[in-house]
Amino acid sequence: MPIKPGTLTAKGHETRRRIVAAAAELMFDRGVATTTIEDVRDRAGVSNSQIYHYFADKTDLVRAVIDFQTDMVLEPQEPLFSRLDTMQGLREWRDFAVTRSGDFGCRGGCPIASLASQLAENDEAARLQLAHSFQRWSSGLREGLARMHQQGRLCPEADPEALATALLASLQGGLLLAQLQRTTKPLEVALDTALAHVESQLT
Repeated sequence: MPIKPGTLTAKGHETRRRIVAAAAELMFDRGVATTTIEDVRDRAGVSNSQIYHYFADKTDLVRAVIDFQTDMVLEPQEPLFSRLDTMQGLREWRDFAVTRSGDFGCRGGCPIASLASQLAENDEAARLQLAHSFQRWSSGLREGLARMHQQGRLCPEADPEALATALLASLQGGLLLAQLQRTTKPLEVALDTALAHVESQLT
């Protein structure tokens, strides 16, 4: 029976995190299906028994990878979410997304979307977990737009939730095309178009 994260020592937390980080890197680079427990063991520099001390099986480890990748993607954006109630704040978020994609050479796309494309059709629990990850992302966008709406800077008929969905969908589509074309241009166009739509609804 694997040990629960809430009962871990500081050293245990660090070992568990090292295992999850290694698994996340491998699954992002090679894919979930082709990443084995042995691959993770070797990359993390731990033993099989250590892995099974923290995780019941590979499925359990994948669940942890989803949480890890969600935090890695969203936590750097959280300071920006608090400023999404202005067009300047929205453009700063856009610039962050474009710069981050460029820093990675437009390779890999979105880590959360990468997991979704591999797991959503054959692992219902993973699909629901990943849907929650995207909901968390959408909520971060929506809260700023909702403040803009409440403050009267968006027209009354504007729908902050729909606008947040459009921004997130534009980001995901742009990241996919940037990955394929190895340039941030499609991402820039997609996000600029979405932001122009938001701007068209300003009062």
